[in-house]
Amino acid sequence: MGELDGKVAIVTGAGRLRGIGRATCVALAKLGCDIVPTGTGRSPASYPPDEKAAKWRDIESTAEQVRALGRKALPVIGDVSNSADVHRMVQQTLDKFGRIDILVNNAAFRRGEDRVTIDKLDEDVWRKVLDIKVTGAFLMSKAIAPQMIKQGKGGRIINISSIGGKRGAAEVPAYCTANFALQGFTQVLAQWLGQYNIPCNAICPGITDTSRMDDVGYPRAERWQQMVQRAVPMKRAASDDEIAGVIAFLCTKAGEYINGQSINVCGGIAMW
Repeated sequence: MGELDGKVAIVTGAGRLRGIGRATCVALAKLGCDIVPTGTGRSPASYPPDEKAAKWRDIESTAEQVRALGRKALPVIGDVSNSADVHRMVQQTLDKFGRIDILVNNAAFRRGEDRVTIDKLDEDVWRKVLDIKVTGAFLMSKAIAPQMIKQGKGGRIINISSIGGKRGAAEVPAYCTANFALQGFTQVLAQWLGQYNIPCNAICPGITDTSRMDDVGYPRAERWQQMVQRAVPMKRAASDDEIAGVIAFLCTKAGEYINGQSINVCGGIAMW
């Protein structure tokens, strides 16, 4: 018996082979949770080489990993920044499982186009970064929190932010702004939902070895190593499983009294 037997979790942005979303789905399934992995339905042409070699199928493959652990999975395609899609995804979950106990807001815009100073940042990119990260978390939480309250059994909302939301940097204006906002939004949720035993927290990863970081180079080479050695006191990047482990802990009884926090999981890059 797992501690989360009978619980249902929605995890957004869960389609990548090397990704926090997929790893979170697996970590929660190991604790007994049934899982709804969501994604945008990426074109296979955009998959990195390791996903193509593994015949990876985005959220369908994440769902297969969950089912291999003996749990149920319902992969759902949708855009978290679109309110109609959000309501459809939530309704599909309720139609299948009848409840929602955990929401992990992990979806984010891809790295690359946004890594410029403000004078060079395209307005559409700025809006897309904030729409997915901030508006997406808002819409998902708005749709799901009332259901958790109605169920009367508590719940969890966990927003995947970044240490980029603790410290600004000149060439990541949209990303930093979105993550600062997400940490503030987390505190808003925590103030409201704590009374219903629905603690809400943000996880702030540092450099994590996922496909999101492939603009630095993949396979990892000298540029990657230089970045890690320079930035991280522990001299290594996090794995997706390490980030997922902290998320899973917050969903257990042991993590229940943690509320409204933005927790760094970064090897010591940020210590505040």
